[in-house]
Amino acid sequence: MKRAIALATAAGEAGEVPVGAVVVDAENNLIAEGENRRERDHDPTAHAEMLALRSAGQALQTWHLEECTLYVTLEPCPMCAGALINARLGLLVYGADDPKTGAVRTVANLPDSACSNHRLLVMGGILEGACRQQLQDWFRQRRR
Repeated sequence: MKRAIALATAAGEAGEVPVGAVVVDAENNLIAEGENRRERDHDPTAHAEMLALRSAGQALQTWHLEECTLYVTLEPCPMCAGALINARLGLLVYGADDPKTGAVRTVANLPDSACSNHRLLVMGGILEGACRQQLQDWFRQRRR
C-alpha cells in the first residue's frame, strides 16, 4: 500500500486526483502499477486500477488475475470494480472508502451483487488515515 500511496502522490503532483494502485502476484512480487492519468491522457478510463490491471495482464500474458492482489488508495468506482471482477482478481485491498462513487462497499457492492460472476475478496481500510488525508489535502489545495 505504501507504493500505491507514493504513486498517488505523483499523480496529485501532476494535477490528477491522487490515486495509486499496484498489483502483486502470489509471492508478493510487484508486477504492475498505475496512477490516475485521466487528465494527462485525456482518457476517462485512465484510473489507477485500470492502468494497473492492463499492465498486469501484459506482464502475465493473461487477463486471469486469480493469483493477484491489487492495492489501491481509494475504494474503486463502478467501472474499476467491474474490471476487477472481470479480471477474476484474487484479492482487493483498498485504503479509504469513497462516499460518492465507491462501488465495493460504500455506495454499492458490486462484488457481492447478483450480477457478479466472481466473488472478489476485499479488505478495506488499510492505511486508511494516510490515504484519506492525502485526498483531503489535495482537494483542499485545489479549492483555494
